Amino acid sequence: MQQQHIHCIVNDCHYWTQGNKCDANEILVSTNDFAESQPDQVDAPMASQLTPNAAGICTSTACKTYATKGSAKANVDKVKRMS
Repeated sequence: MQQQHIHCIVNDCHYWTQGNKCDANEILVSTNDFAESQPDQVDAPMASQLTPNAAGICTSTACKTYATKGSAKANVDKVKRMS
């Protein structure tokens, strides 16, 4: 089985790593409206409990798992770095 990667070019994110890869063990992609309306604790580990909705266009989506490097918020969502 081939290993898959989530590519990310946001280098101030806690989960960003060399090669422009996301090192989070899981991520939540949502609509911008959802991301802006929910606290940081609502993230990938809760995905099965969330109601999906349509974004319509690519620019209406957000990575809800983003946390600024060095920020205490990196541990709020229960997402872990893989390495």
